Amino acid sequence: ILKDNKNLRRIHNDALRGATGPDVLDISSTALESLPSYGLEAIQVLNATSSYSLKRLPPLDKFSNLLEAVLTYPSHCCAFRNIRTEKPNSLLSIFDNFSKECESTMRKTTNEIFYRDDSYNTSLWSAEKDPAPFATDEEASPYSYSALFNEDEMAGLDFEYDFCQPKILTCTPEPDAFNPCEDILGYSFLRILIWFINILAIAGNFTVLLVLITSHYKLTVPRFLMCNLSFADFCMGLYLLLIAAVDAQTSGQYYNYAIDWQTGSGCSAAGFFTVFASELSVYTLTVITVERWYTITYAMQLDRKLRLRHAVPIMLGGWLFSICIAAMPLLGVSSYMKVSICLPMDIETALSQAYILIILVLNVVAFIVICACYIKIYIAVQNPELVAANKDTKIAKRMAILIFTDFTCMAPISFFAISAAFKVPLITVTNSKILLVLFYPVNSCANPFLYAIFTKAFRRDFFLLLSKLGCCKSRAELYRMNYFSAYTSNCKNGGSAAGPGKGPRALLLLSVFQK
Repeated sequence: ILKDNKNLRRIHNDALRGATGPDVLDISSTALESLPSYGLEAIQVLNATSSYSLKRLPPLDKFSNLLEAVLTYPSHCCAFRNIRTEKPNSLLSIFDNFSKECESTMRKTTNEIFYRDDSYNTSLWSAEKDPAPFATDEEASPYSYSALFNEDEMAGLDFEYDFCQPKILTCTPEPDAFNPCEDILGYSFLRILIWFINILAIAGNFTVLLVLITSHYKLTVPRFLMCNLSFADFCMGLYLLLIAAVDAQTSGQYYNYAIDWQTGSGCSAAGFFTVFASELSVYTLTVITVERWYTITYAMQLDRKLRLRHAVPIMLGGWLFSICIAAMPLLGVSSYMKVSICLPMDIETALSQAYILIILVLNVVAFIVICACYIKIYIAVQNPELVAANKDTKIAKRMAILIFTDFTCMAPISFFAISAAFKVPLITVTNSKILLVLFYPVNSCANPFLYAIFTKAFRRDFFLLLSKLGCCKSRAELYRMNYFSAYTSNCKNGGSAAGPGKGPRALLLLSVFQK
């Protein structure tokens, strides 16, 4: 009646209430969206194959006698993992001491059996020592079940010879390595850490964006690039916030939400956000580093100075590239639906595998370019005629921190992801979630501080913004006076005859890292 009924979408909640059955419920190949909450206690076999609309199950306590479940989605089998049926045995309610012996038997190895000896003392013996208990003829075996109980006690009872065996529910299809039976984040400590990290990323980058956009100073190339970097890292914070919120909402019952989440628009949006943010952030970091190197290398050639009209098309190309890369899984190249954290981990086809490898190789190349540029910058600032020794050390330390944060973010992710792309995974999806929370967003949290908040220029803009709101007016005035004083001093040094171009270039080197 129910099987293969494509038009069956709903069973009334009270349809099975008070019924003595059914023992077998077959709703395979139907459009059923939910099961009734009552009358499921008698079901021993549930067949729901190809029932793609059935994405949620009733409370587990309703399936008190379920022995076998054949379902559509592997995540639903997580609900029944380690669940034993609680089918009562009438004999055990009569003989309390026998119940204790059953508990003792269950703790023994499987080749041991229970029987009663001539002295009516219960014992456990190995089946290898005495095969008599397996005899089917009651006269041939003094240890048959009829010898244990009187005929009056046995009358009317549907005796089960395996009543000492626990009833274990079997469920198919079993969860795979990409979707283990766990919540989205898996570990409890990650569930706490991810909130601190995403709040730090969102608050830090939003503050930088707000200060830079509202600043009354001229929009320079470094400011423009920093706005792009902050926006990319802000999107990464939104991704972490979305993952943390869904994990908190589905904690302990993710198996009931897995299908809706991973196949829905929420996971697709989260995946798009994280890939777009990651690629735009890496691209912008590379452009910022190259711009610093270019500015120092060609400091005396004003006609080769990088201007805003050059930076805008460069970043426009980065936006288009990041959007295209993030949209590929939405168009069928790899997929965001493969895992609960919505990363493109599907490498089933050669095209999907190539897609993942291209992203990883580009990120590694970007890191090499960043390192090379900072090494060249460091070699340039080591000239004792340009900067003092203490300034040299401070600049070196800042560059070391920038490279270290990039390496911390990229190296673990790239290493394990490349091995997985070649179908030789070195860690499980569960362990990869540690990388997702602790390493993946490192740049998004550190960038607003390293590239903006810790600089003097940002602090000046920040206090000037607060002064407009009526706060910290004296501090803002102090920064304003220092700025004009430094500007006047720079103009004088720039026109001095201390050496052909030595002053401007030295000041430029310091301004790159000491703002």
